[in-house]
Amino acid sequence: MNSLVSKIAIAAVAVLLTASQASAENAPPVAAAPENGGFLLTVFLKHDQSKPLEQLDTQLRQQGFYKAFPPPGVEVVSWYVMMGIGQVVTLRVPPDKLREVNRAIEQTAWGAFHTEFYPTYDLKSEAGQMHAKAQ
Repeated sequence: MNSLVSKIAIAAVAVLLTASQASAENAPPVAAAPENGGFLLTVFLKHDQSKPLEQLDTQLRQQGFYKAFPPPGVEVVSWYVMMGIGQVVTLRVPPDKLREVNRAIEQTAWGAFHTEFYPTYDLKSEAGQMHAKAQ
């Protein structure tokens, strides 16, 4: 009887390993991590629409926004204006610089912008591959 139980257990493990391997082969690709070990962070800088643009720019200059943001050691990956919303900035942030990014925003952007932060990853190449495969 022990021999039969052993054979069943071995067969079950073989089936599970085969199913696991097939599942891994069909899984979507994992997005690539930034090369330098940092992470991507998208910052929404939503304009305070109760103020005209000239007043916002003056406030940002007075608060030192353009000098402080982004802090040294943080890379700007993209910086776009989203009409009707404000600005959308994607940064590559070394983990030890996260506090500096937060402080730069708190000290120099608040009042002109309402801010939101989103951890981000680059899916462009993988999405293109998935699209091409689906055709």
